Amino acid sequence: MSAARPEANADSLAALASPRRREILRLVWRRERPAGEIHRALGDVTFGAVSQQLATLVAAGMVEVRREGRNRYYRARPSELGPLRQTLERMWDDALYRLKLRAELEEGRRGPEPGAPAGRRRQRRARRARQKS
Repeated sequence: MSAARPEANADSLAALASPRRREILRLVWRRERPAGEIHRALGDVTFGAVSQQLATLVAAGMVEVRREGRNRYYRARPSELGPLRQTLERMWDDALYRLKLRAELEEGRRGPEPGAPAGRRRQRRARRARQKS
C-alpha cells in the first residue's frame, strides 16, 4: 500500500475503526504471533471472530500472514502504513488511549463478563438497560 493510493488509505482507516482490530494490530506490531496466541490475548471473543478481524487487516494490507502446516502466523506491516505508523505508535504508548481502548472493548463485549457470578451479570445487564433509557 502506498500513500499515493487514496483507496488504500480509506481501507486502512476503515480497518482501524474497530478497537478490536487496533488491539490485534498492536499485538502483532513488534513480532509475529500465531493466530491462537492472538485469540488467547483477546480473551473474550471466539476464534472465528478473531479470524475475521485478521482477514480484514490482511485485506487492508496492514498485516501479512505466513502459513506453516496447519498454523497461521501474523505480523504487522508497519512500512505499509505511511503516516499512520507514527500515529499508531504514539497512541499505543499513551495511557489514556489504553484506558479508552479498554472501555471500547468492554462496551463491545457480548455475553457474560468472564468470571462474574450470575447475580453480577444480571445486575450489570439491568444497569446497562437503565443507562440506555
